[in-house]
Amino acid sequence: MNIVGLITEYNPFHNGHFHHFKLSKEVTNSSLSVCVMSGNFLQRGEPAIVDKWTRAKSAVDSGVDLVLELPTIYACQSAEYFAYGAIKLLDSLNIIDSISFGSESGNLDLLKEIASILSNETLDFKKHLKKSLSNGDPFPKARNYALKKSLDKDVSKILIKSNNILGIEYIKALNKLKSNIKPFTIKRKGADYNSNVLTGSISSATSIRKTLLENYDLKNISKSIPTHSYRHLKDFYNEYKTFNKLENYNDILLYLLRTNNKEMLNNLMDVEEGLDNRIKNISNKYDDIRVILNNIKTKRYAYTRLQRIFIHLLLGLTEDKFKTYHNSSLTYVRVLASNVNGFKILKQIKKESNVEIITKFANYEKIKSKKLKDMIEIDKKATDIYFLGLNKSKTIKANYDYYISPYIKKD
Repeated sequence: MNIVGLITEYNPFHNGHFHHFKLSKEVTNSSLSVCVMSGNFLQRGEPAIVDKWTRAKSAVDSGVDLVLELPTIYACQSAEYFAYGAIKLLDSLNIIDSISFGSESGNLDLLKEIASILSNETLDFKKHLKKSLSNGDPFPKARNYALKKSLDKDVSKILIKSNNILGIEYIKALNKLKSNIKPFTIKRKGADYNSNVLTGSISSATSIRKTLLENYDLKNISKSIPTHSYRHLKDFYNEYKTFNKLENYNDILLYLLRTNNKEMLNNLMDVEEGLDNRIKNISNKYDDIRVILNNIKTKRYAYTRLQRIFIHLLLGLTEDKFKTYHNSSLTYVRVLASNVNGFKILKQIKKESNVEIITKFANYEKIKSKKLKDMIEIDKKATDIYFLGLNKSKTIKANYDYYISPYIKKD
């Protein structure tokens, strides 16, 4: 069997995702698919609008065979670490033939060329990078300059697009792991990723989320998402009377920002000297998380970077803790949803790999490696915190990971 791997967030699963999924199977000549999906917190430093099980269910009902959770320690990270964590998981299965990712460029050869230079950092690249940095240029601008000189072409327009950046990082991770998985890319169709306007059948996830979060209007997005996804979104809203967003953690974050000292903030990922002071001072002046973020943000400190820092604070994920897990060879497979073919894939994984597979969550407690158990407990903590952001009129229990079983599509 030929199996394609997909790296996703599905926030929420929409027609563009369905188009990419179907085309991915075609271009890779794959009969089966495995999706690695972020859990309840996402790469841009936000909670998903609906929980991981709802999104996984939408994917499997739309044709994906098996959905696995990307460990939380990687899900809410920079593009480099996010990509590495996802590729590391797929590679550890020893059954994935290819990956397929969307990109604004659609030019795999160029993305590979850029990835190769960034992976190897040739002397020529380092020389031009150092020159640009010494002139006072910020790192992204210096990197673009060094790439332009090394490739003899301007790739700055490539590197400002989020999916191109992720694609380059996927290829870098494949190179680093010396993986046999073959990369494919599909040019993105329809609205730009960051478009705020619904554009019909292929709308951006950003515009869909904006519509849902501003007025909870499901009817307006009905043309932009598959029927199954629409139904699952509706079920979620009927249960919680809301969709999740960062603002729902305003009071918790405010408490953490004001009670943790600068030393603690400095232990978080992506916090450098000076930024800890800025975060502390501004969070003492305002009581609205969006206002705080907008006042901390500068050209040097991007908004998504700051959001990730806030999520790391929420989850207690320090840089030391992340590096402990990242530098180990340990990984695990957490099943969120599957169809009949997905169980065939799991059977093949058990045969070809020694990776820990978790279908019943309570079984993780039997794992011998303390480090691995600690990683999984971060996923559990993320779930517990995620549900705290939902409607307070409903009793929010802890330990949802124990109560909610993987979704199984039987036909």
